[in-house]
Amino acid sequence: MTRSLGAPMKIQKVLVLLVSLSALGAVVDQTKVGDGNEAALATGRQSPLVKGAMQMIERTLGEIRDVKLRQQTLDAVVQQNTCVAHRARVSEEMKGAIIAKLKEKGLLERDASQAGVFPPLKDDGGACPHLPLTLTAAPGSNFGGHHSYPGGLAVHESFNMQSAINFAANYRRLYGNASLINQDLIIAAPAWHDWAKMMVFQWNADGTEFEELNFGGTGKTDNYGGTGDSRTGAHHILSLAEAMARDLPPGLVITQASAHAAPSMGNEYKVVNWLRAAAIVARIDPLEKGYLVSDGAGHLRLPPLRHLADGIDFPNAGQPNVLMEYEIHNLSDSDFVESIPAVATAELVLKGLAKQYGYSVDDLASYNNKFRNIVLSHLGPERLVLLYSNGGLDAAKKALDDLRMRKLI
Repeated sequence: MTRSLGAPMKIQKVLVLLVSLSALGAVVDQTKVGDGNEAALATGRQSPLVKGAMQMIERTLGEIRDVKLRQQTLDAVVQQNTCVAHRARVSEEMKGAIIAKLKEKGLLERDASQAGVFPPLKDDGGACPHLPLTLTAAPGSNFGGHHSYPGGLAVHESFNMQSAINFAANYRRLYGNASLINQDLIIAAPAWHDWAKMMVFQWNADGTEFEELNFGGTGKTDNYGGTGDSRTGAHHILSLAEAMARDLPPGLVITQASAHAAPSMGNEYKVVNWLRAAAIVARIDPLEKGYLVSDGAGHLRLPPLRHLADGIDFPNAGQPNVLMEYEIHNLSDSDFVESIPAVATAELVLKGLAKQYGYSVDDLASYNNKFRNIVLSHLGPERLVLLYSNGGLDAAKKALDDLRMRKLI
C-alpha cells in the first residue's frame, strides 16, 4: 500500500515520519538487482509466519472458479520462475519510448528516472524476464512502512485477501445474495494489487530497501485537465500493467486498480489515469481491450460493466457503473491503519533492546540483516506490539529470547 498522494495529509505525514532516518543517507544504484535480495530470501524462508501466509494465499487462490484467472494468478503470485509478461523483449530503446509517452500524456513527471518505471529484473530484455524476489522475501512497503520485512508482502496479501472475503460476506449478508458479488474478483484483486512489489521494493546490502517512484500523474492538472493529483506508488501501476499484459478481464483489472482509490466520490479520474499509465507500460490499447471507454467530451472513462439500465450511457452521465467489488477491494487494502503504527512502535522496542542481544543501531547492516529484519519476519510487528502493549518490555524480550534460543538472532 502506497496510496495516491491525494490521500489525507495525516497519512502522508505518518509515512514520512516512519521512513528510517538511517536509510536516507545511502545512495544505491537502483538500476541493478538488489544486493540484499538473497539475504531476504533466506530470512523469509525460515519464518513460520510467512510460510503460513503463503499457504493461505495458495489455498485461497485455488478457489477461483474462472480457469484462466486462476491459472494466471497462481502463476504470477506463487510460481517463483514466472515470466514478467509486461517486460518481455522490452529493449532499452523501447523503455525510453515508453517513458517519453508517459511524460507526454502527463502521467510521469519530467525529472522521473527510468529505473522507477523499469526496476531491474533477472534476464531483463529477454523473452522471459524473472522477478528478483518472491512473495516470501519481498516487503509489504517502503522501509519503515507497513510489513517492511522479508516476507511482509505475503503476510500483507494474505491479510488483505481474508479481509476482502470477510467484507464481501458481510455485504452479501446485509444487502444481497451471493451471486451479486463476484467471488473470483474478491479473491484475485488483493493478490494482483501488490504483485509488483516483488520488483519495486528490492533489498539493499545493508538491509534497507529500494525507494519507490510515484507516477500516474503530475500532481497538478490530473483531473481531466482540472486540479487533481493521481500520482501513486509504481507498484500499483506496474501490477496493473502485468495483469493487462496477461490479458486479464476488465472486471478484475478495474477492481485491482481500485485499491488506492475507489472510482466514486470524485475519484474516477485517478483510477482512469492509473489504467492509462499501465496500458502504456504494457503496450496495449486500453479502449480496444475494454479497460476504458471514451465519453462524448473525448475523455477516457471507466466502462459500464454489468449494468442493466438500458438506454443510460453511464460515462456520459458523469457516473460510471461502480461495482461493489471495487469498493470492497479498496476497503480490504486498508490494513495500514494498524500496520503502519505497529512498525513504528516495533522499531522503538527493537532499538531499545538491541544492545541486550549484541547489536548496535549504528552498525546498520548487522542490525537490519541479523536482528531487525529477522525479528519482524518471524514475529510480525503487530504481534510484537501486542506483547509489548499487554506485558511491557519483559513480554517482548521473552519472544526475542525464544528467537535467540533457536539461534535465529
